[in-house]
Amino acid sequence: MIEAQLGLLGLGVRARKVVIGTSGVRAALQRGELALVVVASDYGARTKEKVLRLARASGVRALVGPPAAELGRRLGRGAVQAVGVRDQHLAAGIIGGAARKDARR
Repeated sequence: MIEAQLGLLGLGVRARKVVIGTSGVRAALQRGELALVVVASDYGARTKEKVLRLARASGVRALVGPPAAELGRRLGRGAVQAVGVRDQHLAAGIIGGAARKDARR
């Protein structure tokens, strides 16, 4: 994940368009509220089972971000395993950043 994508996640937190934490992300996925899921690069088995599997089944794209400690720090929290993005436009901006990063490789 690049700096701009993390910045967009931070904006989403301030705008209350983001759900933080495995339990909240899972509940939002079950309600069909999310456009994107971001998981920490060092995600655990619980996150894989509870979030990634459900996101895949729901057709919600998932990106891998920085380690949990860094992801949380960037969002003004402690370590964060999963973040859900509710807003379609915000999700598109974050996904677009991922595509630009991949194109530069």
